[in-house]
Amino acid sequence: MKARIIVTLKNGVLDPQGQAIEGSLKSLGFAGVDSVRQGKVFDVELSATDPGSATQELESMCEKLLANTVIENYTVEIIG
Repeated sequence: MKARIIVTLKNGVLDPQGQAIEGSLKSLGFAGVDSVRQGKVFDVELSATDPGSATQELESMCEKLLANTVIENYTVEIIG
């Protein structure tokens, strides 16, 4: 089973890397960019066959290692 985990900073948390990317895009002529927030993507392959238990296991991974839940949100998506 394949899953995708997306980790992003919570609203209100300063994102200097996103601001730097935003500034670079504007300097390259992309004038329509209002804001950029950066994040992380994890593609995980599991041997689990039940989507419910896989989702629980993935959420546990996020809580314990993949996301800093004080400043980051995460979403888990089973993709195959």
